[in-house]
Amino acid sequence: MTTLPFPRSEFEDRIARAQASMRGRELDALVLTAPSNFRYFTGLDSQFWESPARPWFLIVPADGGTIAVVPEIAEVAVKKCFVSSIRTWPSPRPEDEGVTLMTSVLGALPHRFGRIGFELGRESALRMPVVDFLRLRDLMGTTELVDGSPCIWELRNIKSTLEIEKIRQAARIVSHCFERVPTYANSGMTEAQISRALTIDILRSGAHTVPYVACASGEGGYDQIIARGTQRELRDGDVLIIDVGATVDGYFCDFDRNYAVGKVSDEALRVHDAVWHATQVGIETARAGTRVRDLWRAMMGGLEAAGMRGNNAGRLGHGLGLQVTEPPSNSAADDAVLEPGMVITIEPGMEYQEGKLIVHEENIAITEDGFADVLTIRAPREMWRLS
Repeated sequence: MTTLPFPRSEFEDRIARAQASMRGRELDALVLTAPSNFRYFTGLDSQFWESPARPWFLIVPADGGTIAVVPEIAEVAVKKCFVSSIRTWPSPRPEDEGVTLMTSVLGALPHRFGRIGFELGRESALRMPVVDFLRLRDLMGTTELVDGSPCIWELRNIKSTLEIEKIRQAARIVSHCFERVPTYANSGMTEAQISRALTIDILRSGAHTVPYVACASGEGGYDQIIARGTQRELRDGDVLIIDVGATVDGYFCDFDRNYAVGKVSDEALRVHDAVWHATQVGIETARAGTRVRDLWRAMMGGLEAAGMRGNNAGRLGHGLGLQVTEPPSNSAADDAVLEPGMVITIEPGMEYQEGKLIVHEENIAITEDGFADVLTIRAPREMWRLS
């Protein structure tokens, strides 16, 4: 019995694409340790990643099936996933957490290029002790352990139809829950109370997890968009933002909604409209073949014309998938070209007075026909109002 979220053909295609990419980059294997990468190739859904005591390894060789090298406790769960073979060791064993076993398994692979890719580069992280990685590198002798992240992102940046539907499902669940916030939230409630009620509604509505809920409020705007909701009580004239990252089968949506508490200032309403319009410009500009930096520039034009003082986020959106943020970064520095199958957030925001931000965010998929597929239910042009 398996617990796979997709047909086996989906995983077979991922392995085939990975191996083609590896050959082009002269890699004999990819070694994956991060939860999102392990899940991408195997379909494993486990909260056991919350424990840092044991590393997990998945080897994708240049030819043939994948090899999971995992602690004994993981064997039964991994057998239900998409893997060709499993090797285990007794763990926790700090003196040798799979290093000797990994050396043996990697050493037995064909070494055409003498290079093995690890998660060493952009938006990547090794989920193993650095001292163990250095020891493994020494034990591998003349075989180079190099950055495999370009290969990983070449695959993961382009989503299949099935992946996009997972993100759409998460986005639609959260969209409907955002719409219901005015039915229970009001002046006098705290940010934390509203965030908690929204999280419960999202889970009851079918999302699998809600790992990310940021919430902030303030008169006419807010001063940050990354912290949890506090015990601050909403007051007349406030603007409330809630930003949610929720998942279906591990795939994230990530977007926010703004709410006016009572009567907010005309200036706040003007800026909200300007940011909403910049979002629309972003949606209409985000087409296959567009450079990310040009998408950023199209949105920035409208924000600057509306009187933007700054944007401390450093970008106006990002990639989205098995992680709440993925490449590319919607910024002036990112030269990536949008391709069909990419899923990104459109997230313009502006500080219009000191300590007063207003931010919008939607999730879209880039399509073959040139038009963005909006996965969220588009925010209303006027803020929802809380009494």
